[in-house]
Amino acid sequence: MNQPWKKRQRPERLERRVEFTDYQATRDFLERLNELSEEKRCFPDISFGRTYVNLTLHVSNNNKDLNENDYNFTHEIDSLLK
Repeated sequence: MNQPWKKRQRPERLERRVEFTDYQATRDFLERLNELSEEKRCFPDISFGRTYVNLTLHVSNNNKDLNENDYNFTHEIDSLLK
């Protein structure tokens, strides 16, 4: 079950857990995420296991709060899952 992005405080960040059917699907997603991250120069914190990936996106560019760019990046990550 894939969870939607959740906004957390202290420090402000967005988090999401994505689950996959097998290791190959997890690996494929991580490879696509790497390409997107390199292209956008935005690198979420990632932890993963065989069939899941946990993502944390912290406030970017020394801002104090999440901004439109951060939310746009989450939408681009979501599009990798379609």
